[in-house]
Amino acid sequence: MSTQRQTSAVDRLWTVEDVSAFLGVPVGTLYQWRHRRFGPPAAKVGRHLRYDPQDVRSWVAEQAA
Repeated sequence: MSTQRQTSAVDRLWTVEDVSAFLGVPVGTLYQWRHRRFGPPAAKVGRHLRYDPQDVRSWVAEQAA
């Protein structure tokens, strides 16, 4: 029997497209924000940006405060 772990939507990192859809902003805006050191924190994984969903939600809450 294999004990391979299935990655659920809850514990996976979000792509730029995922964050774009969640925030309702274009992907290009997220790249501009990153260049300007604004927006939710992201990590480089290889050549790709990935976002922790909890960090994105926390950033949104900070903006609303």
